[in-house]
Amino acid sequence: MGRKKILILGPAWPYRGGLAAYNERLAEELQKDADVEIWTFTLQYPKFLFPGKSQYATEAAPAHLNITRKINSINPLNWLKLGRQIRKMKPDLIIAKYWLPLMGPALGSLIRLGKRGNTKAFSILDNVVPHEKRPGDVAFTKYFLKPVDAFIAMSQSVLDDLKVFEPNKPVSLIPHPIYDNYGMPISKAAARAVLNLDASKKYILFFGFIRQYKGLDLLMQAMADERMKKLDVHLIVAGEYYEDAAPYNELLAKLQLGDRILMHTDFIPNDAVKNYFCAADLVVQPYKSATQSGISQIAYHFEKPMVVTRVGGLLEMVPDSVVGYQCEPDPADIAAKIEQYYLENREADMTAAVHVEKQKYSWDRLAKEILRLTGL
Repeated sequence: MGRKKILILGPAWPYRGGLAAYNERLAEELQKDADVEIWTFTLQYPKFLFPGKSQYATEAAPAHLNITRKINSINPLNWLKLGRQIRKMKPDLIIAKYWLPLMGPALGSLIRLGKRGNTKAFSILDNVVPHEKRPGDVAFTKYFLKPVDAFIAMSQSVLDDLKVFEPNKPVSLIPHPIYDNYGMPISKAAARAVLNLDASKKYILFFGFIRQYKGLDLLMQAMADERMKKLDVHLIVAGEYYEDAAPYNELLAKLQLGDRILMHTDFIPNDAVKNYFCAADLVVQPYKSATQSGISQIAYHFEKPMVVTRVGGLLEMVPDSVVGYQCEPDPADIAAKIEQYYLENREADMTAAVHVEKQKYSWDRLAKEILRLTGL
């Protein structure tokens, strides 16, 4: 029969961020049983739609992956050309991650134009209904989902949303696998030395792009709670602004927290991620809404306990009082759980529980389920 041929469409090097890291890690896993190509973007987001400083990675291309820049997300002539190339390639499987309706026309067209004969189409769904709604979301989502043969949803809320659009197609619920591509853990002391942090202080971490739905404002307000002041907890914010920084700077000044909140708001390159996670006692995700989160899976990789709000798929990822705490998206409750972590001295037993819990989030499981759902 020979090795199967798989084409992945979506973000990859030279683009940066969690979506690119996911596609690259998935390709690496699938390569064990198939020949895999990734087609990424020549144009992903027009500059006026991209909220960050740069879309591009500073690291060299992954030498072990076959990545080609081909897709223009807004040019239908490009989609027609690539559709013909996909038909000529005759892949056994086309995989497209879906995270934003804006990508629905491009990726949906490539699948529709490229599917011929025995080619199957598959999608891994970050979101079906986006966090920040825009005109066209429903139409673009329907257009993308229609030609796809099977799906993996990474949280129950995403699976429920999918069933509204596509109630009868095969789908499995598989949580986001662990991001194990950021290097091996280092000691807390070594990480704090790299970041010039006090080895004796209490540090919690907010990591990732700063967007309104992620609730950094709630965590800042929690840091102003008297319980946090009494414990002398310090917050590291590590991630680039994907919206106006002014409201956060105003809140920082209003709450007079400049000495206890460290703002590292440039993009964090892959080789520096370990420093931030390993320096922290606790990773806090104060999200106001969520489907699932790659941040939880980086925390699992570095074996860090978490505090997460009771929204979306975060509850499925973080068993309460086992590998961390669940709380309401409310500053007082966030502060209460952080206080509980320190007062009850939970670091050692929760870290041990994280080590056990993370075993279920494997890339091998994801790859095998993709092949099973598509009959390859």
